Amino acid sequence: MSTPDLSLSAAAPWLSIVGIGEDGLAGLGDEAKTAIGAAELVFGGARHLELADGAIRGERHGWLSPFERSVEAVLAARGRPVVVLASGDPFFYGVGVTLSRRIARAEMRVFPAPSAFSLAASRLGWALQDTVSLSLHGRPIDLIRPHLHSGCRILALTSDSDGPAALAALLADSGFGASTLTVLEALGGPRERVSSHRAEHFALAEADMLNVCAIEVLAAEDARLLAYTPGLDDGLFEHDGQITKREVRALTLSALAPKRGQLLWDIGAGSGSIGIEWMLADPSLRAIAIEGNLGRAARIRRNAANFGVPGLSVVEGTAPDALAGLSAPDAIFIGGGGSEAGVMEAAIAGLKSGGRLVANGVTTEMEAVLLAHHARLGGALIRIDIARASPVGRMTGWRPAMPVTQWSWVKPAKQIEG
Repeated sequence: MSTPDLSLSAAAPWLSIVGIGEDGLAGLGDEAKTAIGAAELVFGGARHLELADGAIRGERHGWLSPFERSVEAVLAARGRPVVVLASGDPFFYGVGVTLSRRIARAEMRVFPAPSAFSLAASRLGWALQDTVSLSLHGRPIDLIRPHLHSGCRILALTSDSDGPAALAALLADSGFGASTLTVLEALGGPRERVSSHRAEHFALAEADMLNVCAIEVLAAEDARLLAYTPGLDDGLFEHDGQITKREVRALTLSALAPKRGQLLWDIGAGSGSIGIEWMLADPSLRAIAIEGNLGRAARIRRNAANFGVPGLSVVEGTAPDALAGLSAPDAIFIGGGGSEAGVMEAAIAGLKSGGRLVANGVTTEMEAVLLAHHARLGGALIRIDIARASPVGRMTGWRPAMPVTQWSWVKPAKQIEG
């Protein structure tokens, strides 16, 4: 990721980012309109340029594809008076966020307008601080799944006119068909329209391209609810038996201790359950699942979508070879293949200093590997024994699961390999 050129942080602002709503120039303050009129170059989408038409005096530049080309064009005009037009609040899922990665804050002036989320909340009378605000614009709608709990209120910005129907279908298919879905179209302008629907009976013939969906979630008894705690029900995952069981998974995630913005390698991922629950802990978390079985790799992708973490990266291959070239992780989980030659060594070498490695073993071969690494490197070693109650004739008895040996270790700042 590029960073702003801080050597120019004291420069006079040359870039004005102007948020504009569906009411066009009428909704802008005098300073924003003056900035537009004084700009030599004005960048924006076709709709933005049309909304600001009466104030533009300089060259007009519509957004290019890919968008990075337009960012480069803005940067090339550094020092000249430039305006970038944006929808609503440029720093709430907006272009301001993108530009601020390349341009120092002192070089820009920002004139925000109400965001689509603010406008929607005001129309509905919802407390914005108690509402989930989610952008699905250009992003998978599966991202909404972790937020589907009865009583939750969600504002979701969609990509196009098909977005509301797609959301309604997802709700109905997941056991949330009784939820109320309100479609707020073209907010703040003459085409504004608001309509409410029961998700399972959604029948809006055509929605405006500019829409926000407000969802009041109501779950059926059989709805696919994703609890907030680690150790989700095994039955929620599609798997072929290669899955870290929920009790062991909860203990494993506790040992992995996810922290904001961190990256996990899930080696021998099986169903992908560890990487999925790692990412569910916080939207900033990332995970790479390494799996050599192509059928399981495809299953991991399906599970990731169904759990609302479609950004889970899947590498088809086996360690240690499949680890080459991957971004260095903050944490590693080894659930399968750890007893194969070179896997533990490659994982330890690839882990960042201060990173956490957690490895589980159920075979005597893997247990021997873990015992050897514990003896050499230290860390924590535990045995997990779980028994489940099950029928024994007309009565009930305990059936023990295979015990799991778990080694967890933190890589020192300067690890000396033996």
